[in-house]
Amino acid sequence: MDDLPLFVTCPKVVRAVDFGHALVLIDYRTGSVQALQPPAAGQWDALSRTGVLDRMAPALARRLLALGLLAPVSGPGSWAPALIVSSAQASWGSIEHPAGVIRPPHGPLAGTLTAAAALTVVFTATRQHRTGMRHALSLLAAANARNIRPATLREATRAVTTVRRAGWYSPGRTACLEESVAAVLLLASRRLGVRWCHGIVSDPIRLHAWVQTMNGDDVAEPSSTHAYTPVLTIGDPHHQPR
Repeated sequence: MDDLPLFVTCPKVVRAVDFGHALVLIDYRTGSVQALQPPAAGQWDALSRTGVLDRMAPALARRLLALGLLAPVSGPGSWAPALIVSSAQASWGSIEHPAGVIRPPHGPLAGTLTAAAALTVVFTATRQHRTGMRHALSLLAAANARNIRPATLREATRAVTTVRRAGWYSPGRTACLEESVAAVLLLASRRLGVRWCHGIVSDPIRLHAWVQTMNGDDVAEPSSTHAYTPVLTIGDPHHQPR
């Protein structure tokens, strides 16, 4: 292990989520996701208590250092334990969000054009795979700074629906990340605020981004979204990016 540092830490932009059968590491700087099976997850847990790298197999340590999920430091130290999440029951794909399948209802052209502009900003910011997530978080932080009052559920629903309508006609990718960030930007242009959520669920392990009102109501989401555990939220006093 001569080529490895003696001590490491977990960067603050990395979040660990423990499902029991797997531990998932999410890098909010790059948007990359790494799943560790129980033996490797146990080594991560032991390492998180001390930061002394001799508690991890060299091959695994090299892999996590190369991915930026661990970083060298000058001395020992612990970091926050993984978020413990129960595994969801198998849905067999029967309750998935039908985004991009069901045509959104018609609405005012002016609102659709504004939403299209918001989507264009998001597309431009997230088009680079390795930096897209970081740029998306920067947009959300900037939008959050503009808010003067929380959006009502009706206002937020109208914004999400308008973004989905614009995304239906967009030639670019419009998945949950682009859709949710654009909805936040659209509301921020009207000095309205919502809470952006990024969460995780098993069956199999997958990620989802959506918006909530400040009261915690999911906006224009199916009931299956309740199965997701938020890992990162932006838009309230407890937002977590550092």
